[in-house]
Amino acid sequence: MLPRMNTTYRVWVAAGALAGLLAVAAAAGGAHLAGGDSRALASAVQMHGWHALALVGVGLWGARGGRLTHFAGAAFTLGLLLFCGSIYLSALGVLRLGPLAPVGGTALMLGWALLGISALRGPPVLPPPARPPSRLG
Repeated sequence: MLPRMNTTYRVWVAAGALAGLLAVAAAAGGAHLAGGDSRALASAVQMHGWHALALVGVGLWGARGGRLTHFAGAAFTLGLLLFCGSIYLSALGVLRLGPLAPVGGTALMLGWALLGISALRGPPVLPPPARPPSRLG
């Protein structure tokens, strides 16, 4: 049986699930829209999907990574909003947000760095205690 997940880590799993849902919706919308920069849109959708999975991973890694886990989740969320959001808006001709895509990309990279550091600095994962030999006979 799996241990119960802390509520704060459930938020990251839920955020990842929502981001994944939105990535699929963006891909479907982009496939049916006329015009726009389809290559940029496809790139944003791909990054959106990968980082939705990263958010789920942050939630599952949870307490083992300590506070850095939350910082990684926040960086992924901010990066998704800035990077993917600005590319979506620009590719669809809605609004150009200038340098927000590179800032968002930097936030995504920071999220990966923080997640990696949390894995290296987190408490060691110990194997379950050995069971004593049975006394038969």
